[in-house]
Amino acid sequence: MNRHLTQISSLVAVGLFFICLTVSGQTRFSDHFTDATLRLDYTFIGNSSTQHIALDELSTSEGWYGKRQHLDSVPMAGNGQLIARDAESGKVVYRQSFSTLFQEWLSYEEAKKQTRSFENVFLMPMPRKAVDVTVELRNNRQQVMTSYTQRISPDDILIRHIGEQRTPFTIVQQPADTTRCIRIAYVAEGYCSDEMDAFLDKVREANDALFAHEPFRSMRQRFQIVAVLSPSEESGTSQPKDGLWKNTALGSHFDTFYSNRYLTTLRLKRLHDWLAGIPYEHIIILVNTEHYGGGGILNSYNLAMTRHRLFRPVVVHEFGHSFAGLADEYAYENEAIPMYPADVEPWEPNITTKVDFPSKWADMMNTTPAKTKKHKKHTNAAPAVNQQQIGLYEGAGYSLKGVYRPCEDCRMRTNENPEFCPVCQRALQRVIDFYTL
Repeated sequence: MNRHLTQISSLVAVGLFFICLTVSGQTRFSDHFTDATLRLDYTFIGNSSTQHIALDELSTSEGWYGKRQHLDSVPMAGNGQLIARDAESGKVVYRQSFSTLFQEWLSYEEAKKQTRSFENVFLMPMPRKAVDVTVELRNNRQQVMTSYTQRISPDDILIRHIGEQRTPFTIVQQPADTTRCIRIAYVAEGYCSDEMDAFLDKVREANDALFAHEPFRSMRQRFQIVAVLSPSEESGTSQPKDGLWKNTALGSHFDTFYSNRYLTTLRLKRLHDWLAGIPYEHIIILVNTEHYGGGGILNSYNLAMTRHRLFRPVVVHEFGHSFAGLADEYAYENEAIPMYPADVEPWEPNITTKVDFPSKWADMMNTTPAKTKKHKKHTNAAPAVNQQQIGLYEGAGYSLKGVYRPCEDCRMRTNENPEFCPVCQRALQRVIDFYTL
């Protein structure tokens, strides 16, 4: 349901998955990094014709909770990348991909008339010695729009130390191996101090929904889950179209980019302040509202309403965006967005323009998964395998023509479909393996 802009270079054939990304396994964590987190706060500013990146602040906290292997690789290219190079040798020692609301905003008409700034926060392990950190932003043709490089020395006295006074949090789920796991933090938004029991109930509900889907169900032992009790002064969230503004922990609101269902927060610095010192890498924000809406941004956050009947499928759908960069597979005639050029292969693994279809699901074409026993929706039972034939179905990525999806329906297309299609399941499995194997 979110319309975040995510265009990236495609993955290659199944057997070469980890090899094709970049040369991985060449960088040992302990050679270049300490067990601490370096947080980089940036401001992205500009309009559709000119964009700029400025470093705002650096901070550090104890513990590093992201990847410790494949340090110089990414499982998807994203709309941008953070790249750290050893200052002396120039070798890439860390890389992460992302998408941003700023880049999405650039695709709207407003960006042709106005200039705006957006907060962005990125995390990397604390380097042992000086590194040159580059941020690159790409357009929907996967061309670099703008980039910014800053030399960062770990002994810089102006790197702020944070995390000593942590927000209260609860461990919801522990992994089998804490040295190779994926860490997710559920964050309370629009919940007052006396509503935290209700928040924790929704965390459990969301978590049950996520791990009822494959491949998360089979891989559950690879995830650590925490719930962050960030209190708001007022209950709920802001609804600008109704003139309703709330004082909440993250300042979330509907009507992002004037789309009434688009629920986001622009306060990324505030979000990461709440999370300082807590073990997290991926973020799911649960918003205390009965109105329908949400959003998911690759390697930034997933945000969903909690008191709407479609809460469970929406939070899972949005995690598909934020965790694995899965594209929306729907297209509406009255909301067509020309996000994917016809002569460029999208980077998302679950859509194609057929420019480089062999790199997508060509090897899975014209196959139908084996039948399994059906289950009732919204239970913890294993999801039924999708009986739809895998092929090329026109209409995806907000375009009725020229962009194709793998199956007739999927969790990334509708709230009614109870599972991810086989192509999305494979993409999710690859990301899980990237972070944990």
